[in-house]
Amino acid sequence: MPEDTEIKKGEKSRYRLARSMKECMKHASVESITVKQITENCGLTRQTFYRNFLDKYDLINWYFDKLLMKSFEHMGQGKTIYDALVKKFTYIKEEQNFFAAAFRYDSQNSLWEHDFELILDFYEKLLREKTGKEPEERVHYLLEMYCRSSIYMTVQWVLGEIKCTPEGLAYILVEGMPGKLADIFTECEMLEEKL
Repeated sequence: MPEDTEIKKGEKSRYRLARSMKECMKHASVESITVKQITENCGLTRQTFYRNFLDKYDLINWYFDKLLMKSFEHMGQGKTIYDALVKKFTYIKEEQNFFAAAFRYDSQNSLWEHDFELILDFYEKLLREKTGKEPEERVHYLLEMYCRSSIYMTVQWVLGEIKCTPEGLAYILVEGMPGKLADIFTECEMLEEKL
């Protein structure tokens, strides 16, 4: 029981730090925000911060993971890729200022690369579960290309370069999927034949 209390306490601290980071991002770029500013803003210590995160980028990635897991769970409940993407983009839209600031930073430990790794891993794992085998090398490369371009489009949308609803962006990404990949996802019942 003490372990559960400790986990809940740690989770609360992580969310407090994430809220503080979001506040700091309203007034400064990600690069210029310090751990000291984050901790002072929420009344936690630097030790608490470093007990939970490696750095501020790790904090951003953790918060993104929380959001992404919700859309992954949605897909795991028998929903399609389109439905999961709508859910993901709806969550991102709710936190648009935070993610716009986070996606502007694209160097070390960036959200761009983190999102790519999570999405690629998720799709490959889902294909393994649905087919019972490892995706072929060419499928891996198609997934890699698709995931990179999807993230690029997501970032453009978050930054306001693409103007559409979460449903509109999900439609664009599903329509833009390479044909061979779309066929595989359709066979695995992860994609509807026509939107």
